[in-house]
Amino acid sequence: MELKHLRAFVALAEELHFGRAAQRLCIVQPALSMQIKALEDELDVRLLERDRHKVALTETGRLFLPEARATLHQAMRAEQTARLSARGEIGTLRIAFVSSVLPKLLPTLIRSMHARYPLITLELKDMPTPDQIAALHSNQLDFGLVRLPVTGAGVETRLVLEESFVVALPDDHPLAAQPLIRPSDLSGCPAFVLARRYAPGFHDEMLVALKHEGADLEIAQELGEFSTMLALVSAGLGIGVIPAEAAIALPPRVTARPLDLANHRAGIGLAYAHLDSAAKRALLGVMEQCARDARAK
Repeated sequence: MELKHLRAFVALAEELHFGRAAQRLCIVQPALSMQIKALEDELDVRLLERDRHKVALTETGRLFLPEARATLHQAMRAEQTARLSARGEIGTLRIAFVSSVLPKLLPTLIRSMHARYPLITLELKDMPTPDQIAALHSNQLDFGLVRLPVTGAGVETRLVLEESFVVALPDDHPLAAQPLIRPSDLSGCPAFVLARRYAPGFHDEMLVALKHEGADLEIAQELGEFSTMLALVSAGLGIGVIPAEAAIALPPRVTARPLDLANHRAGIGLAYAHLDSAAKRALLGVMEQCARDARAK
């Protein structure tokens, strides 16, 4: 059953006039008659009664009309979906993220993607960096917002955010009175840090930078989430060394002070294994624009 035959039938069924229907389809009347006959012959039914004076739908034609319309509508949707997909304007992307991007970076990406590509659905999942890398390798994810650096073959990363470090302190801690904290000031203070299992590259580089700048850090506990760390700081059980973005939303009784860690920065990267679809390339472009906009501020 050809779509052009269905279009001819729908046009004639709606106009009930060969001349108007042919004009609507931009074809001549004999061609319209041939298409209607071909459809009826293929179905082995009579869809229209016609003579020199009038055209009318048969009972079969009346029942067939809504089905023909639905088929044409679905065909149009299929064509539109294919074209949008080829342009990277429709689809589903699976994205994992580390929790510290929730306050600012992730909402910025979501808003920008929805504004430019409203038909692309983002499936989001909170996941530690090593788990994201494994999921990218096994094709369970399309992208990951990871803590840099990451190692290993098969995954590319683009730096999208660099953060300084801060120290999260109970409000009544002696260091809370200082506008800037030196690493050496942290010596002897029970401190919470992100566990190595959740971001090994980030963990190792931060401790090396702290030691290089004179901090003899007393690690009270290694934790999996900055939010948990801040809750323990709020309870007065220690201090937390965290990236600045993780300190955007502090719980009650917690103060954040900048840490003078020379030029050491924490990096967030967009990680991916393949850019094998237009939708993936579209998201990469949006993320890079978001990163440029953030750096320009």
